[in-house]
Amino acid sequence: MEFLQGTLEMLILRTLMFGPKHGYGIAQFIRQTSSDVLLAEAGSLYPALQRLEMQKLITAKWEMSENNRRVRHYRLTAAGRAKLSSSMSRWDEFVQAIGRVLHPAKE
Repeated sequence: MEFLQGTLEMLILRTLMFGPKHGYGIAQFIRQTSSDVLLAEAGSLYPALQRLEMQKLITAKWEMSENNRRVRHYRLTAAGRAKLSSSMSRWDEFVQAIGRVLHPAKE
């Protein structure tokens, strides 16, 4: 399923609320928690991570993984937490508005 503009970034920020993760870990978390509906492909995930890092919403650091490989771990910043909070509020309003259009109340 394709992401609406800005949705992938919000999901990345939300994923990082649970702690630092590397790119593959972020993609797996999104896939697993969405019951395999949302797939963050590398071609969209890594550019989104770069945009978030440029906006100082996340930081990145090269580290060694459990299986002794160099991986880039991403962490949420304070600015990222604030952006996530506002994005989630706007998203909730959007979903409720769509719901009202799809299922209008009977008068």
